Formats: sequence, structure tokens, C-alpha cells
Amino acid sequence: MSQLIVISAIGTDRTGVVQDLTKVVLACGGNIEESRMTTLGAEFAMLLLVSGNWHTLSRLEQGLDKLCDKGDLQVSIKKTDDKPIAENRMPYAVDVVALDQQGIVFNLANFFASRDIEIADVATRSYAAAHTGAPMFAVQMAVNVPSSVHVAQLRDEFLELCDRLNLDAILEPVKA
Repeated sequence: MSQLIVISAIGTDRTGVVQDLTKVVLACGGNIEESRMTTLGAEFAMLLLVSGNWHTLSRLEQGLDKLCDKGDLQVSIKKTDDKPIAENRMPYAVDVVALDQQGIVFNLANFFASRDIEIADVATRSYAAAHTGAPMFAVQMAVNVPSSVHVAQLRDEFLELCDRLNLDAILEPVKA
């Protein structure tokens, strides 16, 4: 029977860090089902959903401990289950761009949480605007809107929030 394991790893960004970790997963009989990997400052962060049999977890712990002994990687392992299917929810994409300011992610998360809207995925980045060099901030979200929510009203309330915060934003259904 297949088990699911979530691995989170953070370490100094260097060439080969992805290879080192995925080599351990493969050697232990694990299969990467999903992953997110990115550089944050001088660190490299990874989240992996790994499947494997019941031996995989103990072998992964041993293999990852050896990898961590080098001192530049911290790893955490957690057993998990399949994500329950969210019935009666519609997937929407949220794209936001604004001059960088504190609280953008919090205000968006607060807006959706207060309406029982699940945030499935978030990606943010800071960058300098073309030509002016102004500090900019971009957010991409995947949210799951309950079918009981009136979408036109949700969109109006969302755009009103974005106007108040001076955010340029789009809320649109995900097209499969």
C-alpha cells in the first residue's frame, strides 16, 4: 500500500542541492508526486510530496539524515493522506501587481478566509519596475470558491478591496 510523505527542506543555495535530495528519494524507493522548489535569498527551499511503500519512510529518514550531516540542509518529514476532494468548489486564479507595501498577502488571505474561500496555492515575488526601477510586488493565487458564493458579488468586493489598497488585480475562473 502506498504511503504519502511530505518533505520540507531548506539549505544554502548551491548547484546540486536538488540532485542530492532527489537522489535520496529515488534510492529509498520514493516517487515525487508534487513539488515546489525555489530560491529565497541565499537559501533554497523545497516541498515534496513523495509516495512509496511503508519501508520508504524509514529509509528516507536515514538517507536524509546522512544528507543533513553535511550541515547545509535542514529537512523535515511528515506522513500525510490524500487531499480530500473539495466538492462544490470552483477554481479561480488571482493575479495581483502593486507597488511593494506591507500587508498585501495578509489582506488577500484575510479577504478569502473571511468568505470560506480556500487558498490552494500562493506564489509571490518582488522585482523592480521596468524603466522606473520602482519596487513592485506580484502575487499569484489559486483559490477554490464555494458554489454558494455569488461570484459577481465576490468579484465586486474583491475589486473594492484592491482599489482601497491600490492593487491592480484580476479574479477569473480557471479554464481547464
